[in-house]
Amino acid sequence: MRIPCPFCGSRDAHEFSYLGDATPRRPDPAAPGAEAAFFDYVYLRDNPAGAFEEWWYHAAGCRQWLKVARDTRTHAITGAVLARDVAAPAAPTPAGGETAR
Repeated sequence: MRIPCPFCGSRDAHEFSYLGDATPRRPDPAAPGAEAAFFDYVYLRDNPAGAFEEWWYHAAGCRQWLKVARDTRTHAITGAVLARDVAAPAAPTPAGGETAR
């Protein structure tokens, strides 16, 4: 399997370390039911057949984290982006609708 690194080009998967599913979001510890949400976040994972987004670390290359889109049935990779280029979730705005500066 070859992974298209944005810095290094197409490289063999042996140069990378696999982290896992890129879709879970860390729960808010202050939210109601946070303990159950953290249990699900840490221990329960889907095992889909088909399109999937994963975290990979280019350990033997540029040492960057990548978010890779891969089909788990065929291992066909449809794209990869640097983790730092992935849009972060929007921060909540304070009461009153004003944004913090």
